[in-house]
Amino acid sequence: MTDTPREGSPGWLGALLDSASFARAFTLIVFGTVFSAYAIERIAGHVTYVTIVAGLCVLGLAVMIARRREISLLRLVPTTVLIFIGWALASVAWSGDASASFWSWVSMAALAFLAVVIGHVRDTLQTVRALGDVLRLLLSVSLALEVLSGILLDIPFTFLGIQGNIAQLGPVQGIFGTRNLLGFVAVIALITFLIEYRTQSVRPGVSVASVVLAGGLAALSDSPTVVVLALGVGLAVGALALVRHARAERRAALQLTLGALVVVGVFVGYAARHPIIALLGAGTDFSMRVELWNLMVDILRQKPVQGFGWFGVWDQQEYPFNAINFLLDTNHATGLNAYFDVALQLGWLGLVLFLAVAALALARSWLVAGERRSVVYAWTPLILVTLLIDSMFESFVLTGLGWLMFVLCAVRAGQSRSWRERLGSGTDAGGDGPAEAAGLPHAEEDG
Repeated sequence: MTDTPREGSPGWLGALLDSASFARAFTLIVFGTVFSAYAIERIAGHVTYVTIVAGLCVLGLAVMIARRREISLLRLVPTTVLIFIGWALASVAWSGDASASFWSWVSMAALAFLAVVIGHVRDTLQTVRALGDVLRLLLSVSLALEVLSGILLDIPFTFLGIQGNIAQLGPVQGIFGTRNLLGFVAVIALITFLIEYRTQSVRPGVSVASVVLAGGLAALSDSPTVVVLALGVGLAVGALALVRHARAERRAALQLTLGALVVVGVFVGYAARHPIIALLGAGTDFSMRVELWNLMVDILRQKPVQGFGWFGVWDQQEYPFNAINFLLDTNHATGLNAYFDVALQLGWLGLVLFLAVAALALARSWLVAGERRSVVYAWTPLILVTLLIDSMFESFVLTGLGWLMFVLCAVRAGQSRSWRERLGSGTDAGGDGPAEAAGLPHAEEDG
C-alpha cells in the first residue's frame, strides 16, 4: 500500500514558493529590475520591462498564496496607501485619456504590489541586504561603463544616455539616464551601505568599498539635489542619534523640540532660498523650475479638487501637459516636484492623501527607530527622508524605483506601529523576528 500525502502538506512548488531562498531571489530580482528599468527599456524595449514586471507580479501573488497562513489581510497594506491608490484609480473617470490613465495606474499598482510582497516576505535587515547587493552591482556597472565611455573609448554611449564626461569629473549618468536620478540612487545606496556596515551584515572591506563607490558616483553626478539630500539626511541622522541615546522619559519632549526645529528650518530655508540657490550654483535651473511650478498651480485652478487624472510620467500629447510644455517651450516629462505633480494630477485632495501616507509612515518609522536597539530600524525613516526631500526637486517618488521604495517603507512602518496591532498578536513574515529584534546581523544566509 502506498502512503497518501499528508493532508494540507504543500507540494514541491508550494514548498519552493514558501522558502526563504525563493523570497531572497524574488526580492533581488524585483530590486534589480525596477532600479535598472531605464537600461532595460533602452536595450530591450518597454514591452520587455512590462513583461518582466507582470511576471514578477504573478510570482509575487503565488508567494503570497503559499504564505497565506502567516499573512493577515488586515495588516497587509496601510489604509492610507490603499486610499491614495484608490483615488488615483477613481481619477481615470475624469481623465482626458481614460485608457492611458488606467494603464498608468496599473503600472503604479503593480509596483506597489511588489513592494507589499517584499515587505511581507523579508524583514528589514534582509531587505537592506538585498538592496545593498543590487545597488553594489548596478553602481559598479555604471562606473565601469562611464570609464569605458569617457576614458578608454572616449565616445558617448548614446543608447544608454551616457555622455562620457567622467574624465572631466562629471556630470555622469551611469545606467540611470540622468545625473539627478544617479545622485538620488547613490544617496539611497549610501544609507543602505552604512546600515550594512553598522549591522556587520557584510565584511568591513566590502562595506568601505561600497560607501566609496556610492559617494564617488554621487559626487561625479554633479547634481545640485545631492548636496541638499546629503545635508537633509545628515541632519536626520544626527537627530535620530540624539533620540536613540536619550532617556525614555525625555524622548517625547525631545521629539517635540526636533519637530519645532524642522518647522522653523523650513521657514528659514524658504526665506533664505535665494542665497542658498546662489551658493549651490543652481540659479538658472531653479528659476526654470519655479516658472514651471507657477504655471502648474495656475492650471490646477481649473480642477482644484480632483486634478486632471493620474498619468504618473506625463503624457505629452494630453492636456494639461502639452499646454504646459507649449507655453514654456520645453519638453518636461514630469513636474520636477512630486507634490505639485500629485496636485496637478489628483487635485488638492490627492495631495492631502499623499502627504498623509508620507507623514504616517515617517512618524511610525521614526518612533520605532528611536525606541528599538538595533540600528537597522533607522533605514526606513532615513530612506523616507531622502524620498521626501528629493520630492521637492524631482517626481521620482511617484513612479518606478522611487514609488517602489515609498510603498515599501510605508508597509514596513505600518507593520510596527499601527492600530491593527491592537486587534491581535499574530505576526507576519515581514514582522520582527528574533534576529531582527535583537539587532543580530544576517551575515550568512538571510532566510
